[in-house]
Amino acid sequence: MKNIRASLKLELRNLEKARKILSYSYEKCSKIGVHPSLSNDELEAFEALAARFSRLSDIVIQKILRYLDALDLEETGTIRDRINRAEKKELIKSAEDLIQIRLLRNEIAHEYKPETIYAIFQQVLNLSPVLIDSVDRISEKSQQYLKQKGTNQ
Repeated sequence: MKNIRASLKLELRNLEKARKILSYSYEKCSKIGVHPSLSNDELEAFEALAARFSRLSDIVIQKILRYLDALDLEETGTIRDRINRAEKKELIKSAEDLIQIRLLRNEIAHEYKPETIYAIFQQVLNLSPVLIDSVDRISEKSQQYLKQKGTNQ
């Protein structure tokens, strides 16, 4: 359990760094807005936003939630199981929101058609505040969770 707790603490620091970077890109791209005549610099800003969105969602789902389940001695199950447990633990506001974030992350990773990239950028702009809010909740609840679990074990 000590190793899991230590890994979780490290990932929480990585989570906060990734959150700050996503927030920066989100603010920048919100000012630009998605439009058909994005310049190369603007496209680059949106590509960075999408990559940072994907990275942050991976840290949340693949690392943080997994460590919290391990501390709770939960079966690993599917990604959907992990997300549903996070909602029950009140780590996130809505399982459905995190599922949408995960689906968008997968779309970002596998989309190669230039004509659909603008729709993806718009979805990333729409869901970034939801992801950032989820990260804030997870960070806060995880700290309490670690303190609580640390005293009981």
